[in-house]
Amino acid sequence: MSPETPDPEPRSDGAALELLVHGVGGATPQQMLDDPRTVRITGDETAAVFRRADDVDAELHPERYEGRPVPEAYNWSNLTSGNGSRALWLLLLPFMVVNLAHWMRPATKGLGGSQRLYGVLVRLVALTLTVLLTAAACEVALDLTAWQCAGSAQCVADRSWLGFLSPERHGWWSQPGRRLALAAVVPTALVALLWYLSHRTWSAYEAQRPPTGEPAADKPTATHEAPGTEGAPATDEGRAASDDPVTVRPALGRPGFWYGRRLVARLRAAHTAAGFLTIAAALTAAATDHDRGADGGPLGLLGLLLQATLAGCAAVVLWVVCSRGRSERKRDGSLDQLLISALPATALGALAMAVVYAAWSRPGWVSTGGLPGNLSFLVLALAQIALIVVLVVTAHVLHRRAPHPRIAMRGLGGPAVAMLACALGGVMTGGVAQRVADWLDGDATPGMGEGAIAGPPVLLSWQASVIPVLLVLLLIPVAVLGVRTVRAARRLAPLVEREYGKETADPLRTRQVAGARARASLTDYAPRLVGVVSGASLLLGAGAVAGSWLSGQVPGEAAEGTDSFVESVADTAQSIGSWLVGLGFLLFVTWGRRAYRDASARRTIGILWDVGTFWPRAAHPFAPPCYAERAVPDLTWRIVSWTGRTGGRLVLSGHSQGSVLAAAAVWQLRTATRHRVALLTYGSPLERLYGRWFPAYFGAEQLGQLSKEVHCWRNLWRSTDPIGGPVRVPGDGDRPEVDRGPLKDPLAYSRTVLHPLPEPILGHSDYQADPVFAEERAALLDRLPPAAVPAQRTEKEAQEQRAQGSSGRSSA
Repeated sequence: MSPETPDPEPRSDGAALELLVHGVGGATPQQMLDDPRTVRITGDETAAVFRRADDVDAELHPERYEGRPVPEAYNWSNLTSGNGSRALWLLLLPFMVVNLAHWMRPATKGLGGSQRLYGVLVRLVALTLTVLLTAAACEVALDLTAWQCAGSAQCVADRSWLGFLSPERHGWWSQPGRRLALAAVVPTALVALLWYLSHRTWSAYEAQRPPTGEPAADKPTATHEAPGTEGAPATDEGRAASDDPVTVRPALGRPGFWYGRRLVARLRAAHTAAGFLTIAAALTAAATDHDRGADGGPLGLLGLLLQATLAGCAAVVLWVVCSRGRSERKRDGSLDQLLISALPATALGALAMAVVYAAWSRPGWVSTGGLPGNLSFLVLALAQIALIVVLVVTAHVLHRRAPHPRIAMRGLGGPAVAMLACALGGVMTGGVAQRVADWLDGDATPGMGEGAIAGPPVLLSWQASVIPVLLVLLLIPVAVLGVRTVRAARRLAPLVEREYGKETADPLRTRQVAGARARASLTDYAPRLVGVVSGASLLLGAGAVAGSWLSGQVPGEAAEGTDSFVESVADTAQSIGSWLVGLGFLLFVTWGRRAYRDASARRTIGILWDVGTFWPRAAHPFAPPCYAERAVPDLTWRIVSWTGRTGGRLVLSGHSQGSVLAAAAVWQLRTATRHRVALLTYGSPLERLYGRWFPAYFGAEQLGQLSKEVHCWRNLWRSTDPIGGPVRVPGDGDRPEVDRGPLKDPLAYSRTVLHPLPEPILGHSDYQADPVFAEERAALLDRLPPAAVPAQRTEKEAQEQRAQGSSGRSSA
């Protein structure tokens, strides 16, 4: 409570519950409840609510809990870091990053067309990443292996497993078209695997409906999306049923926000079809190139018809991706069954025709150089650069309408993150192509004409060559931040000593505390670092496209005959870049493999997804699944069921990422239920990270509205916390300021009677160790209204609960 606000009249009567929600990295129920004996009372192996064994039947014995709430823990760690196979989601990192860009749309007023355009552009960037991944698989399987290596006697001599494809053996598979048709199995299986994972994870994680009897909008008031919301602008429908004024709910409070089944299904169909069409285009382009040069006759005409068919299917894919965004006004359980079934099936049929067409006998066909018509990487790079530029302009227009100083990168965070997704996609796809080319070419340098194969497309070598330049540029802001951190620690040292009131200070202890605070402040400089990396990636990527297009040669060959210094720099950049891009891909594979065997590595990788997969899959259907589409309905159901059954008071206690889940759950509640709930957040990134990077959903206006909707809210934070911070919601009338902090960390500067041993610097962890935590929790309970008359429970219900509790499982 703030000093100027009088303490409310204590209201500690009636049932009270503290529902704990852990943060990033996960926690066990035993750790959350500080008791080795816990019982799962509802939920499954993936996510569940736990209580101490002694608290299972707490509602039957309210006299035991006089003046304190019953602790209960919601554990969702297995949603992100429970299974070792989920470490393979690292390979889907570009898809996850571009999905984040969708939710970084600047907060604005009006400009519905610009908001919809922003979503369309991000979805198109996401589509290019799917095509890029498929093209990389085609590059490895079709171009490098089936076309170049299998067609080279020197390459096949060192790899006996390719012998049956060699033209020297004159076997059935020796013709280039048949080799390509066989190799197409690899990228086809990859696309099918992505479809399967997307479909399976939807069923396992995200197909969780919110409480059907607990609409996010309050009856009888009709609920509409904010004007200009993509895919479903506000209209007058629904007003005929009631003359009450229409309430515009926050985005996270709309009934269908955490149930985007229809859009995910449409995008999954479109991206799957795009993958199949990419493979079919690679096969068709190579075969038609030969038929045109050899006067293929009917085969040439068939190739043109097939290309026209592929172009028509591609147009349908683009229409599906661009035509519809998210609709959140209601829980949309419908599916476009014909579309989601017919589109991938049609694309697969076109791929089958392309396989037959490519495998048709062409006795005089010989494979030399690179795969004909392989311009996909150049076209994709140009498309991505153009889309990012238009996205930058759109985001700037949206931000200019409603600017706010706390928004990261002045509203350009979404385009910057989308650019990083493209850069990651380029590194991963280029890395696998370079590694395979190095392996197939032996000791020769791919693309230099020294070995048995021609190597990957020229653009990939240029993109690899700019990576060393990007790393050198990145060293500049890193060095600046390092110097700034050292200076900040020196500046904070006297403040730390005055805060603890030490006349005789310990220099080492002072440096530790001041250093922790200075390092924690580095989080606030993340937008600048992201801006530098994304901006440099855009410019260097454009330079790589221009260099490969104008020269048609790898950097080392293009620089031959120039100044000796330029030539040596080009050779060095190409060699180091090829090594780095391959190393980057190998690191992803190594981390994924290690996570299968190492629980600590699996936990670390899970932390990445805790932050990155909070948002639904609105831009890329192959991104890792959204755990919040399971966790938020879980929390909503638990709050609704407990308050409705007991009429008691509930403190929703969220740490770190758990505070974000808690806020999202509160937004989904009806007003009557929210008035029985107090929100306690600590180490919360609600404003520091989410408010700055996702202003349309967690901006200052939305957090201020959350403070008014929930009965009471308190947020605890520390200066040493690199993740959590204040939510910056001021007091309003009889409502005190939401923030309390910064809390002391460490609790004691040096040894005292109460703290005889040195106190640790807690930073982001263990907020419950601070006495302020219990103080604020008690104050929140006191501010809640007295418990309502609970529903009478039958003796049969009580007996069932006691029996379930004794067996280690309770419905509570």
